[in-house]
Amino acid sequence: MLHTINPEILFLKQEDVIKAGLLDMKQILAVTEKTYQMLGQGFIQNPPKTHIGMPKDPDWDSFVNTMPCYIGGDVNICGVKFAAESKKNATIPGIPYGIDITILSDPETVLPFCILDGTIITAMRTSAVAATQAKYAAPSNAEVATLVGAGVIGRTMIMALSEAIPSLKKIYLADLDMSKAEALVAEYQGINGVELVAVTDSKAAAKESQVIIGETTSRKPFMDADWAKPNSAIVCVSHDASVELVKKADAICVDYWKQMSTFKNSVVTELFDAGEIKREDFSELSEMTLGKKLRTSDDQFIYAGSIGLGALDIMVAYQMYENAAKMGLGTKVNLWDKPLWE
Repeated sequence: MLHTINPEILFLKQEDVIKAGLLDMKQILAVTEKTYQMLGQGFIQNPPKTHIGMPKDPDWDSFVNTMPCYIGGDVNICGVKFAAESKKNATIPGIPYGIDITILSDPETVLPFCILDGTIITAMRTSAVAATQAKYAAPSNAEVATLVGAGVIGRTMIMALSEAIPSLKKIYLADLDMSKAEALVAEYQGINGVELVAVTDSKAAAKESQVIIGETTSRKPFMDADWAKPNSAIVCVSHDASVELVKKADAICVDYWKQMSTFKNSVVTELFDAGEIKREDFSELSEMTLGKKLRTSDDQFIYAGSIGLGALDIMVAYQMYENAAKMGLGTKVNLWDKPLWE
């Protein structure tokens, strides 16, 4: 479909995107399932993200990722996400650690029709992907989960996991800063009928859990091989899992191998490059959303990992754009009054 032949752009600030329904996790989970189905069906072009660490990699103080994609099928849009993080921001009140912007464009005229804040989209979709992986990786009797990290992603992970796995009765929220964990527990206690418990000993909580999710900002793995046990699943959106842990998995799932294979700090990529696992030894999330079984027995230990899919940011952003347009939200601006050269 042709979205625009005019240079008009709808600008949605963060408050507009939230009013448009971004915090509705059920909606974000539905968009996540559709995105990975479309990826598996070949409707999406999603090249690996480009990364610049500043002033140098891998010991960056800040970084910028660019994540372009084209989504065909019944969506037919293109877009790019500008994703950035800064360690300095953690020390400055009022500025998020990560700052993201999303641009949506018409694939025929390539005119942008929406620019919107993508920071909260990142938090919502990161947890939606992990929760979707957990849904397919978890044993059928999963009643207890542990979330390691009580930051922004800890917040959205509570929302996502309690929605994605209805059998859950208890979630341990683990953080070295007990006050952070307790604050989130107080805010979300009873969500979807789940009891929340704040703890500092993540490994002890994991021993009682069937689902464990790593969501910290750690640059070094802390989940050793002892974390692996039958009748459980570990999902990581960060660098929390060790090589020894992943090697014990009966099955492995990644979000998008074409991209993950370019990131050498991924534990699955490390094992693959070392020849310790083969490509056929692990599955992609798109296959799960299209009906492939990841878990064949409740006795298995499953590992899943993700590093983010630009197409999902664009799909969520497009859903928010459509919602906002119907609600009359945002500010309209023009790219030009009359182009100088045509």
